[in-house]
Parts: sequence; C-alpha cells; structure tokens
Amino acid sequence: MIRGIKFVGIPVSDQDVALKFFTDALGFKVVTDQPFTPTQRWIELMIPGADTGIALFTPEGHEDRIGKFQSVAFWCDDVFATAATLKKKGVVFAKEPKTESWGTSAVFKDPDGNQFALSSRGKPK
Repeated sequence: MIRGIKFVGIPVSDQDVALKFFTDALGFKVVTDQPFTPTQRWIELMIPGADTGIALFTPEGHEDRIGKFQSVAFWCDDVFATAATLKKKGVVFAKEPKTESWGTSAVFKDPDGNQFALSSRGKPK
C-alpha cells in the first residue's frame, strides 16, 4: 500500500540557483545531487524533520511549468514568524501572511518565480 509522498518535483530553469535558494534560504538538506540527463542533475532535498522532500528537476517538455503557481503547500508552526525569518534571507512573498477562518497562509516565490503556499496546519486559536 502507498505509505506517503517521497518527493514533489519543482520545475526550475537553473538548478544551481534553485539549490542555493532551497538550502540557504529555506534550510532544506541535500539527499542526492548527481548527473541524470545530459542537461540536468537529479537533485533531491529533504525538509529537516519531515518525511517528504522535493526534487529540483524539470522533465523535458515541461519547461512551461517554470514560474507558475505550484500546487505545493509547505507548513510551519507560525506563518508570520516564518515569513519574517524568510524575508530576512531574501525570500520574496507574493501574498503576505493572513489569518483566515480556516488557518493562516502566505505565498512565497523562488528565484524562477514559482509560487508556493506557506500555511499553518490548523485553524487559528
């Protein structure tokens, strides 16, 4: 039976720039970084303390996905505090943190303009 998600692919135009962003700004850790195709490496990153990771890889023919909103939501305990910390590291937010009836969220961008949700895990108290 399926037991979880190992990684989610993130389409990027420059793997070196993306790798620096996800490790330096977001704190992800490299699981593997090795040659994969003549033009790309297979770069897999893990989120410290989580079972799910990401792969910085763009399948051939999917370059049009770069720079779009990605259906990926990263969660944290405090969206406002995490956003403030990430901004100090140069992360740009397309949507500032906001508390709604269903929880708190924000939207940030990577260097390619890919957008990701940053969310709390539950309703605000």
